[in-house]
Amino acid sequence: MAEAYIVEAVRTAGGRRNGRLAGWHPADMAGEVLNALVDRSGIDPAVVEDVILGCVTQAGEQAFAFARNAVLASKLPVSVPAVTIDRQCGSSQQSVQFAAQAVMSGMQDVVIAAGAESMTRVPMFSNIAYHAKEGVGVGPFSPRIQQRFGVESFSQFGGAEMIAAKYGFDRETLDRFALESHRRAAAATKAGAFEREIVPLDVDGVPHVTDEGIRHDATLESIGSVKLLQEGGVISAANASQICDGASGALVVSERALKDYGLTPIARIVDMVVTAGDPVVMLEEPIPATAKALKRAGMRIEDIDLYEVNEAFAPVPLAWLQALGGDPARLNVNGGAIALGHPLGASGTKLMATLIHALKARGKRYGLQTMCEGGGIANVTILEAL
Repeated sequence: MAEAYIVEAVRTAGGRRNGRLAGWHPADMAGEVLNALVDRSGIDPAVVEDVILGCVTQAGEQAFAFARNAVLASKLPVSVPAVTIDRQCGSSQQSVQFAAQAVMSGMQDVVIAAGAESMTRVPMFSNIAYHAKEGVGVGPFSPRIQQRFGVESFSQFGGAEMIAAKYGFDRETLDRFALESHRRAAAATKAGAFEREIVPLDVDGVPHVTDEGIRHDATLESIGSVKLLQEGGVISAANASQICDGASGALVVSERALKDYGLTPIARIVDMVVTAGDPVVMLEEPIPATAKALKRAGMRIEDIDLYEVNEAFAPVPLAWLQALGGDPARLNVNGGAIALGHPLGASGTKLMATLIHALKARGKRYGLQTMCEGGGIANVTILEAL
């Protein structure tokens, strides 16, 4: 089978809600990522055959062919097409997988996979809330769906509580995990671990190059003082991912493109899967998806040197570790979304950039990335650092 390679993987530093990136139009953020991918790889932007860009809340400034607008906001020529996709939190991880499929099929040789989300300028659920306010339609879940699953709606917050209960995680366990996320992210920032992957964005004449959500002074007490999201529950805003503005991307190419354009790969895509399961619990699907990916690749969890499991809520990576027998020391080694933020459609290629650069910095070989996604879906990508 033909191979798919990643030549560059980059991201912006995260911006907190109404923080340093609040003044950036999301198309412009994405455009800067596209520019960085072609600049750092040295490839002629005219040879890019497609841009596949993930975005969850496709409304307002992220509406009207958002991926195409990102191209128009970049230095890529207008001849480069683009498409916006929504696989919820895994949107840009799916962008990579679609790009790899195009390359591996022989249909294309140079594809950019990317993602962008300004959760400040296009708030989460705003594409639903505005219709509800105006009384247009009944919302995304039809009566047929509600009757089939016995629910009025599907809640990621409720799913996180269900997982915590199933695996026996109390609040202190979740808060300790959250604290470790901040500690790892702070240590990685201090050590310069993110420098190679970050695309600077100008904010009032100062480059934005540091993730804004990291709480360097976090303590178990400060995390534990945050109000729970529901009475009697264990999930709080402090042990869940942060709202975040950002963009990210990866340049995916064929072996032929490596030779034709003199490119040097930083990673090879070993295998990839997407699976779906219970939409009510919703967030547990990374577990069977990972098992399937490992089986397809002929690998065991012990063969994976580092893993990135998106910290949408602390119970998700903790349940993943417990169910698969993973090593906590290999999980989210530079912190995760609890500290670094979760810019929805941008998180897939954001995590991938961090994973690839962490593997290379440590001289490690194999990495695995997975995301829980709305509707009970999960993507898994296994990479080999080169």
